[in-house]
Amino acid sequence: MTSKDREQLENFSKCLGYAFTIGTKRSGALNQSYRIQFKNIFFYNFLLSVGLAPTKSKTIGALKIPPGYFFDFLRGVFDGDGSIYSYFDPRWKSSFMFYMSFVSASPDHVAWLQEQVAEQLDIYGHVTKNQKSTLFQLKYAKADSLKILRKMYRQKGTICLSRKKLKIEKILRIVGERL
Repeated sequence: MTSKDREQLENFSKCLGYAFTIGTKRSGALNQSYRIQFKNIFFYNFLLSVGLAPTKSKTIGALKIPPGYFFDFLRGVFDGDGSIYSYFDPRWKSSFMFYMSFVSASPDHVAWLQEQVAEQLDIYGHVTKNQKSTLFQLKYAKADSLKILRKMYRQKGTICLSRKKLKIEKILRIVGERL
């Protein structure tokens, strides 16, 4: 497992209850990332059984995630391939907008995420494709984002990337909301 964010790998270790050694990997002169390497055939077979496979970026589709764990899974997706951004819209006085999104190179996976969120929260978001790349984004606006965020962070002390949670909390304070 590789990430540019060391905390992501520390969280992975916490979730599995094992103190993995986190190494570094360089790509070019300035690009450093962190990685965990380990062998466990049972864990590997489990990942295959839920729908994850090597070189999954463009081929991942639906996964077998129990509904009770979906928003924990989605929080992990958000930490890895999600974002949230906000701005004051100059067209309307006092209008603060925010959106959250999930990105994937697989249209099937984005469609599955959208379907799962719709099934559990009755919200749909919208999917966009960047013209210059092969990435798909599932986006949710303000009210729908808030519903998802409250599900993803429903428990205090939940494992997540602290920098993303702090950004979310800052955005929510502006609109007088809390997780």
